[in-house]
Amino acid sequence: MKKILVVFTTIISVTTFAQNTKQLTKIASTITPDDLKSKLSIIASAQMEGRETAMPGQKKAAAYIENFFKQLGLQPGTSNGYQLNFPVYRDSVLSTSLKINGSELHETQDYNISAATAINSSFKDTSVVFIGFGITDSLHDDFKNADVKNKWIVFAEGNEADADKSTVQYPYRNPASSYQKLFNARKADVQGIIIISKNISTLPKITKGNMYVKESSRKNIPVLYLTPQVASLIFAKPLNTFSDVKNIAPGNYSCNFSFQVNAITQNMESSNVIGVLPGTDKKDEYVFVTGHYDHLGKKDSVIYYGADDDGSGTTSVLEIAETFVKAKEKGFAPRRTMVFMTVSGEEKGLWGSDYYTSHPVFSLDSTSVDLNIDMVGRIDPERKYGDSTNYVYTIGEDKLSSDLQPITDSINNKFTHLELDRKYNDLKDPNRFYYRSDHYNFAKHGIPIIFYFNGTHADYHKPTDTVDKINFDLMAKRVKLVFYTAWAIANRDNMLKRDMPLK
Repeated sequence: MKKILVVFTTIISVTTFAQNTKQLTKIASTITPDDLKSKLSIIASAQMEGRETAMPGQKKAAAYIENFFKQLGLQPGTSNGYQLNFPVYRDSVLSTSLKINGSELHETQDYNISAATAINSSFKDTSVVFIGFGITDSLHDDFKNADVKNKWIVFAEGNEADADKSTVQYPYRNPASSYQKLFNARKADVQGIIIISKNISTLPKITKGNMYVKESSRKNIPVLYLTPQVASLIFAKPLNTFSDVKNIAPGNYSCNFSFQVNAITQNMESSNVIGVLPGTDKKDEYVFVTGHYDHLGKKDSVIYYGADDDGSGTTSVLEIAETFVKAKEKGFAPRRTMVFMTVSGEEKGLWGSDYYTSHPVFSLDSTSVDLNIDMVGRIDPERKYGDSTNYVYTIGEDKLSSDLQPITDSINNKFTHLELDRKYNDLKDPNRFYYRSDHYNFAKHGIPIIFYFNGTHADYHKPTDTVDKINFDLMAKRVKLVFYTAWAIANRDNMLKRDMPLK
């Protein structure tokens, strides 16, 4: 009798699962190319002005997302509403002065400054540390053997391989970009930074600096850009051309210099937008679906639309939220609470996600996963293998939790049949994509993550990243993969294991 009962129960369980799967597939079918296009056409429209953090376009986008969450009936993510605000600052420089070994120098002619780090200050020193090109990647670290803490450092822009080229543009987080070098210098706790630039005349006279956020552990570090000829004053050796810096040995150099800046600080604000769908029996555990809605804004009258980066991810978050609400209306509410969060400040340095994980609304210990979507609307032109019309890069699922990759494989094999390309899971990959989007701020707290990504392309971080170039058929398949994965994790019996070391 017991054996018959077990068999009967198993049949009921399998039948119920099959029925639920059929219903879930029907619900997921509402994720359509047309629906995605209608949302993205708003998010990446001229009206949103490129959605630069703390600027009017970003605030318009935040209002659109908030209103969308309200219309869905999602609960606000904070006690104050749907937007989790965080402070942003921008400094305006009134005047500066710089003297090196007795020579009075002239701004924009001999040097330029980063107003983003310029506060009312006065510096004097008698030596600097030259660290070559200041490269830090998986194969090389110019900071490693240099004693730079609380010292002024000097490095050349770009990398040695490109030293003879007139100009080279590097993506923000490329190891050769000034952005990444400054990030590493701040981690090394230097006092000030001098960058030898190929042509400071190409740097505009900056009176208003880039925006920044203040952290209790961070101090403002002045950043100066010098011509090679002015840098000769530091090394007491002529630098007739930029490529001559290759002949300068790293090390300490005696150098009497003084630098003063007179600046004022403007207080600004940005926000993450959070909508919540409460769970049932496991409502005190959380599944996050995230994407950054900010982009690069406007340069004069030129709009950087950011349709793929990351209008596509923002649209995906909205679409998945809508699909979960439809599932609940059909009687399929998630067991765990779903948190749909679009963050800002990613392009500035992962600010919004860092602020959230530093000031969490929901327990990080009870957060099962972050599924982060950043660029899922295009095709990587460098991917010369497989089916370029049926793939997605999945990053990070081999880290932190041994549960994640089997879940993705199972979901994909059952529902979406995409080529799951995991080549960027290699931590030695020079692109370092694992560290380059908002999921990483969850990962560094031990929360399992998956980062969904289509790769870069010729329009990356350019005004030409527009809606007309999005492959909405492929995007819809990728969004369905995230939806099914979120559904599986939200409804499994246990939270994802955290059984793998931090990377």
